[in-house]
Amino acid sequence: MKLIKVDHLKKDYVSGDLVTSVLHDISFQIQTGEFVAIMGPSGSGKSTLMHILSFLDRPTGGLFEFDGQDTKDFDANYLAKLRNERIGFVFQSFNLLPRTTVLDNVKLPLIYGKKKDHDQLARLALDSVGLSHRLDYYTNQISGGEKQRVAIARALVCDPAVIFADEPTGNLDSKSGNAVMYILQQLNNQGRTIILVTHETDTANHAKRIIRIKDGNLLSDEPVKNRTIADADKELIK
Repeated sequence: MKLIKVDHLKKDYVSGDLVTSVLHDISFQIQTGEFVAIMGPSGSGKSTLMHILSFLDRPTGGLFEFDGQDTKDFDANYLAKLRNERIGFVFQSFNLLPRTTVLDNVKLPLIYGKKKDHDQLARLALDSVGLSHRLDYYTNQISGGEKQRVAIARALVCDPAVIFADEPTGNLDSKSGNAVMYILQQLNNQGRTIILVTHETDTANHAKRIIRIKDGNLLSDEPVKNRTIADADKELIK
């Protein structure tokens, strides 16, 4: 089932008389259940593309459909609702609340939604990333790898249609990074749609498909031939 379709997408930023073109004529589709990496160097436009796909920004031109609907007609309130209920975010810098427990960080997105049983939902999300034993810890008491797993649990808690992971291993050592990518692979194996944004080839190779962007242009869109299987097992993520 088609979840995302972009056709001849473009993005310009205007400052006075200066127009800066960031994305040029980008076209692709993403099906429900795919694990796609959007890869490119710094300044390539990959982050701008992610912001558009996750409703943090709007395109200047072209078509962007989400779940069969043309997004140009979505107003600000509906976009906010989609970001809360249909989109999960995982950031390089974790974006966790300090001096707040792991459980309360994961519960945070539920405050703005209609779901009940917040504690139970947050506990289930934390269990899925192997952090049931850290519920009552404060975020300044856990490692960087555990912080990113808390962020993944927070992204999962509203049962989103798609999870966006923006350089999720950028602040982690290789062991912790592998553990995070292993979890994302497992979530994808369970049917979750994952869109990963990265500049690192090793990280992108954990996905099943790589869309390469450079200077705002789509260079290639190909399946991963030798997909990386993270050197992680249940012991590694405990």
